[in-house]
Amino acid sequence: MKPFRYERADDVSSAVTAVAEEPDAAFLAGGTNLVDLMRLEVATPEVLIDVRRLTSDRIEELPDGALRIGAAVPNSDLAADHRVRRRYPMLSQAILSGASGQLRNLATTGGNLLQRTRCAYFQNVTTPCNKRQPGSGCSALEGYQRDLAILGSSPACVATHPSDMAVALAALDAVVTVRGPGAERRIPVTELHRLPGDAPERDTVLERGELITGVELPPPPHLTASRYRKVRDRASFAFALVSVAAALDVADGTVRDVRIALGGVAHKPWRATAAETALRGAPATRESFRGAAAAELAPARPLPGNAFKVPLARNTIVSVLLELVQERR
Repeated sequence: MKPFRYERADDVSSAVTAVAEEPDAAFLAGGTNLVDLMRLEVATPEVLIDVRRLTSDRIEELPDGALRIGAAVPNSDLAADHRVRRRYPMLSQAILSGASGQLRNLATTGGNLLQRTRCAYFQNVTTPCNKRQPGSGCSALEGYQRDLAILGSSPACVATHPSDMAVALAALDAVVTVRGPGAERRIPVTELHRLPGDAPERDTVLERGELITGVELPPPPHLTASRYRKVRDRASFAFALVSVAAALDVADGTVRDVRIALGGVAHKPWRATAAETALRGAPATRESFRGAAAAELAPARPLPGNAFKVPLARNTIVSVLLELVQERR
């Protein structure tokens, strides 16, 4: 690990100013991802600005029934909160499917959203990687492809986003609050992360110095049946090959409303809007679910080493939706 300077800011404004004005500075919260990248020399900040104690570590109920989650809330606390488990079960399930208990105790809500890809070539500084060094090439295109994207990728990058929590938040229409050098702004989680295009080095739409201060969950939807399923190579300590966050509302055998987001398939949490559109008003049957999943995955462009993800994603979507139908009976 290269030497760096550690500073603790007095408040959010001074932390934002420090990072905005110093091109080689970075925010430090739980550090569960950043410190690993520093050890690998993938990330080499010269200054770390500690923000762990600056943002809220509380989960607050708002007058309209929404929840405001402070950026410093540990993942373990968020997953265990009785309001989250009762109203947004897919979110609790998603968090508990990731990492270990020790890491969840340290990782923060804001930091979880900003995890960087676990692509092996991004983490190996001896190989070309456009995300790590723009213009150097993408080693994954001709290399190990099992974990890579099938949707929304580009010739510059086929990496996937690693967060389980972010997939559930995308399905729940959560909104991120951000403080930057200018005014505070609100960003839907579905718009926070970027597809790679020709600038894969940018994971999110955040500008230099912008700090996530919290996440707001809208009032619980009428889709009370929800579930998160993660398909991976082993039962723990593995990132998703495919994951599905889904919520479903069925009346008289017809889908009234549905929300679906996918993980492990794209550079960002993938909101399955094509599948949702196909399902609203359709019969809540296996045939409808397969047709909707096929519509969502029609644009998929898998590589030879991850073509299995297309049927895997389709079958997982169908399985989760069928389980939610049974749950509501």
